[in-house]
Amino acid sequence: MSRPLDGVTVVTLEHAIAAPFCTRQLADLGARVIKVERPGTGDFARAYDERVDGMASHFVWANRSKESLTLDVKQPAAQAVLEQLLAKADVLVQNLAPGAAARLGLSFDALHERFPQLIVCNISGYGEDGPYRDKKAYDLLIQSESGFLSVTGTPEHPAKAGCSIADIAAGMYAYTNILAALLQRGKTGKGSNIDVSMLESMVEWMGYPLYYAFDGAPPPGRSAAAHATIYPYGPFQAGDGNTVMLGLQNEREWTVFCEQIMEQPALATDERFVSNSKRSENRAALQALILERFASLTADQVVERLENAQIANARVNTMADVWQHPQLQARQRWTSVPSPVGELPALLPPGRTNAYTPRMDAVPGLGEHVDAILQELGKTPAQIEALRAAGAV
Repeated sequence: MSRPLDGVTVVTLEHAIAAPFCTRQLADLGARVIKVERPGTGDFARAYDERVDGMASHFVWANRSKESLTLDVKQPAAQAVLEQLLAKADVLVQNLAPGAAARLGLSFDALHERFPQLIVCNISGYGEDGPYRDKKAYDLLIQSESGFLSVTGTPEHPAKAGCSIADIAAGMYAYTNILAALLQRGKTGKGSNIDVSMLESMVEWMGYPLYYAFDGAPPPGRSAAAHATIYPYGPFQAGDGNTVMLGLQNEREWTVFCEQIMEQPALATDERFVSNSKRSENRAALQALILERFASLTADQVVERLENAQIANARVNTMADVWQHPQLQARQRWTSVPSPVGELPALLPPGRTNAYTPRMDAVPGLGEHVDAILQELGKTPAQIEALRAAGAV
């Protein structure tokens, strides 16, 4: 089956997570992604850790199905190679340090006249203009700057998300903006400039707490793993020491919870708990009652009763649990991809479709595709060796 982005070529000067996650998803849809890396070191995410049989966990996740071309883009000979690539490319993606792409002549304005069909996507911490334009930005810094840390954690201590959500948000918006730009180019024949800000991506995700604190109102409090404004909605420990996450969304469910789980029907009309706002206000008292009830039950028993009552619940899984999750296995969501260290498990892209099979190719070794790409551009073996000897590739 053909894939939606078969025939689309993406050239990317990327590192860390935001841009690599964007371009990996383009590759999932069939795009050819040529990843330009520094000779010798490559994407610095390659060295974050060695947890995947010697490869870095971040890199394995965000870089399958790509070709690795090492280029010292500051050298004229390497710039000439990059120019040849861009002449055939549909999309250029970059998340270099602020201003670096422009200094290399890779801004949209510098490229558009020569390559009018080229879509240029720039991912940065704060965007292409404004007073924060040149400010360095990493995931945790943007989690902080966007207000995320102010509403996440315990009342005593803020906490960051356990994965790179600011990078992921920016990568997702870059991905969807590129898809939209390809559709737009199909109408106009012209490429466009995309400016994705990590800050703006995260602030979009902060819509609920922002509006909750509208016009100077108090923001949601930090409530650890519980919901800040809906209760009971959060983790509760059972008698066997394991934890169950449960969530009530409306008054009908609250009544059922009191009758079937708590086995205390009178709680449903207790003045302290007659509405969500009252339950949230008196959550300490309600939490004590729930924990007292759950103390005589195992987590499995709690889940069984919640399921029978059709009350939403979940287990608080570890990473080991997720690798073995029965739902993922039942839906056959795991496959494997090649890598320099052998076959590795990989989750199929979310969004199962019967229209095509997602591309699930190898995680590339550093510079693995140098010779093949240069030969494709018409370089002779002697020219390739000269570029390598000069350190241009």
